[in-house]
Amino acid sequence: MNEFINIFSSSDPENVSSTVKLLLLLTVFSVAPGILILMTCFTRIVIVLSFVRTSLATQSMPPNQVLIGLALFLTIFIMAPTFSEINKEALTPLMDNKISLDEAYTKAEEPIKEFMSKHTRQKDLALFMNYAKMDKPESLKDIPLTTMVPAFAISELKTAFQIGFMIFIPFLIIDMVVASVLMSMGMMMLPPVMISLPFKILLFVLVDGWYLIVKSLLQSF
Repeated sequence: MNEFINIFSSSDPENVSSTVKLLLLLTVFSVAPGILILMTCFTRIVIVLSFVRTSLATQSMPPNQVLIGLALFLTIFIMAPTFSEINKEALTPLMDNKISLDEAYTKAEEPIKEFMSKHTRQKDLALFMNYAKMDKPESLKDIPLTTMVPAFAISELKTAFQIGFMIFIPFLIIDMVVASVLMSMGMMMLPPVMISLPFKILLFVLVDGWYLIVKSLLQSF
């Protein structure tokens, strides 16, 4: 415990550098959930997977832990090139004392901005730039993260809802057909959702739904 306290009270340059790195890591871990949700593809993936479960009307199947776990690993897979570049250009040189903290931040910004810019609609970005009264940027470096992140977030939300709408259509058709058949047979008291559920699951399995959903998500990036 005393050694840990001495790290923060020491004036030795090496200890000070270690302290800054430790504080940086603690800061990154504390804001990691926000970074994961708003600056990566996690938002789109988890919303689409939630739409799949809702359209199937399976309530809690698959459970939230499974959906979030799958979304997390798909995010890591899709973002691997970006994370690798950040580690190579910013994190590793910083840990080796080759660059300063400000330089590491600048170098880490570039790949994440490049990823977000590819999937951000111009209209969404213009909304926040106009609200902030910014001049037209000459390059991507001139756009601050405070402007890029919310624009990217609402673009991801729109894309996720568009995909969700397409997922809903075939299952909605099944619900309508089942409801019409039950009504024509005079079984109006029988819940159509309960009867259509096996047919929706059967359709989803026959077309290899999880493969198609994951393939579509990967191709969307």
